Amino acid sequence: MDKFKQFLKSISSITDTEYNETISYFSKQNLLKGDFFVKQDKVCRHIGFILKGTLRTYYMNDKGEETTSCFCTENNLTTSYKSFILQQPSNIILQAIEETQLLVIDYENLQKLYAKSTVWQTIGRAVAEREYIVMEQYASILNNETAKEKYLRLLKEQPSVLLKANIEDIASYLGVTRRTLSRIRQEISK
Repeated sequence: MDKFKQFLKSISSITDTEYNETISYFSKQNLLKGDFFVKQDKVCRHIGFILKGTLRTYYMNDKGEETTSCFCTENNLTTSYKSFILQQPSNIILQAIEETQLLVIDYENLQKLYAKSTVWQTIGRAVAEREYIVMEQYASILNNETAKEKYLRLLKEQPSVLLKANIEDIASYLGVTRRTLSRIRQEISK
């Protein structure tokens, strides 16, 4: 819980009293490796703060192949934002790639927090702004970086993912084949 409190304090001036008054709206959820936090075509009812573990965000392309779009790591929020906000079926999947512990809040309770607390309105706005920036950066990376540059970025920004995710998921995230990823790894190790 201290990690979550620190996260909130990094984006808002939430007091200990305000935190203590609102933490009861959250509950812990444990996922085993392979468990789903969000399923495709199901309405996403929760947003989660990752206390421990890693989730992979992916979607199925037109050929029925999995395409990884994100690895969600500790001390970050995660959900299918479009599905959560609109309360419509999700077109993405979030799956634990290792044992994962989340602190979750459902849509209705988050709306209650927004209604009763200006601090939570500020937190909601700050989280939305951060997510927008992340998505814009991801789009820029996707369009402007080579697979090797993307791999080096992943190595720098989320090195633990390279130890936890399987090679197919990393290759999918980079938009390359497994063979190309092996070649990139060999080039970097020289």
